[in-house]
Amino acid sequence: MSAAHEKSDAAEEEKQVALSYDVLSQVGPAEGVGRDYELKCNLINRCFQEEIGFGRYQWQLFFITGLGWLADNLWLQGLAIVLPQVQQELDPVRVEYAVLAEFAGLIVGATAWGSMADLIGRRLSFNITLFLAGLFGLAAAGAPNFLTFCSLIACMGFGVGGNLPVDGALYLEHIPQSHQWTLTLLSVWWALGQLVASLISWGFIANFSCNPSIPAGQCPKSANMGWRYTLYTLGALTFMMFICRFFVFDVQESSKYLVAQGRDEEAVKVLEHIARRNGRTITLKLEDLQAISGDTTSKPAPNLATNVRNAFSGMSLSHVRPLFSSRRLSINTTLIIVIWGLIGIAYPLFNAYLPLYLSAQGSASGSSSVSETYRNYSIVSVLGIPGSLIACATVDYTRGTGRRLVGGRKLVLAVSTMLTGLFLFLFTTSKTTAAVLGYSCASGLTENAMYGVLYAYTPEVFPAPHRGTGDALCSGLNRIGGFIAPLIKIATTPLNGSVSANTANGPVFVSAALFMVAAILTMLLPIETAGKMAL
Repeated sequence: MSAAHEKSDAAEEEKQVALSYDVLSQVGPAEGVGRDYELKCNLINRCFQEEIGFGRYQWQLFFITGLGWLADNLWLQGLAIVLPQVQQELDPVRVEYAVLAEFAGLIVGATAWGSMADLIGRRLSFNITLFLAGLFGLAAAGAPNFLTFCSLIACMGFGVGGNLPVDGALYLEHIPQSHQWTLTLLSVWWALGQLVASLISWGFIANFSCNPSIPAGQCPKSANMGWRYTLYTLGALTFMMFICRFFVFDVQESSKYLVAQGRDEEAVKVLEHIARRNGRTITLKLEDLQAISGDTTSKPAPNLATNVRNAFSGMSLSHVRPLFSSRRLSINTTLIIVIWGLIGIAYPLFNAYLPLYLSAQGSASGSSSVSETYRNYSIVSVLGIPGSLIACATVDYTRGTGRRLVGGRKLVLAVSTMLTGLFLFLFTTSKTTAAVLGYSCASGLTENAMYGVLYAYTPEVFPAPHRGTGDALCSGLNRIGGFIAPLIKIATTPLNGSVSANTANGPVFVSAALFMVAAILTMLLPIETAGKMAL
């Protein structure tokens, strides 16, 4: 009887392993990961797809990760919005130095938090980034001088810079393949970030700011509190987001990260927890995962001190090399990183100074009120939301099979990026306020569609054990591009940093050209992720 029982158990193990190989054969061999991890990952994907589904836990995670995306653009646009008033009150040599400071922080934050997500896990990085952003954002609102302001903005950037690479990875690793399109839908939150920032600033800056005719340095703080009220509000909102993440929602560690670390038992517990939250049960057992590797031991969960020590001692190229493990993956990784870098220069070169451009064009056409400038900025922000929805509706639309496949992530990304460049070229030809507003709205729509696809494609194309590092490389170069953008702006505008209807065209023309180049490179990407399960 005992021998028969053992024989039955052995047969069950063989069945599970065979099932794993069968699933693997359906999705094709993965690049940059070990075979044991790949087999375990496919069992987890099958568990999510057929048993856990997309339910209460995933919708709550969609909301809570969406707040991170909202915070990222909230601060990117929040700084852009207050620059004219900061310049008028604090009278810096070049107001662009504030953007340089922000992107210096974003570079370090994106690289550090994204890389640590592969070393210490997604959960810790996920929780702490918004805390730092809210803390230093509030402090920046009370800055007495421009140097202090830039220093605090850099620290804020360090916190908020880790949101997108970490949040996207965590969300992707908790959803079934049938709902990977919702990763693109997350970009709606990014568009909402710009809208929230513009509406808050419109209310405060339009009513609590110096007259634009007052020379820089002669505007007293007491008469120019609008930009400070704006940053206080943005900081408070960011702190509320942190509270929701840390105290309200029970964020689980990624099961794919856990199996990559040899912590199979914890991975199964996470899956069981998520299934309970969705009112489901799962059949996947610890033994199923252990049967693949033949190892019946599971590593214990390290404490916080061990996690931090591992983060610093584990800094090496061990998570970078697998991203270039084959010719195809090397080409794809290189191209997507370069695309992120080009867009990193192009996007802030236009959007970080959009209020200045709108104000300059308004002055040229005889309308330069602060209220009208921020009203137009709010209109542009509203148009970003349908851009995200359009991207979400089209990213999985493909026709054909095999090498003749047309559509999907790459096509939508290329078209939206190229249209953005086209609308910015047209922006430089604008002679009226209506034309400026129209082309700004059009580019706002296509930019958000572009970012929606880009933020979905990037984590999908990297395997989970190295996803945080891959996202960090892309996001890091994107932020380096953002650091370069103010230098281009400085080189193409007068010494005082102001712009006119004519001088605005230089940086905008460069931005449009870079978007066009990025669109061409997108078509050369060898890997399409539409319709495929993310490892």
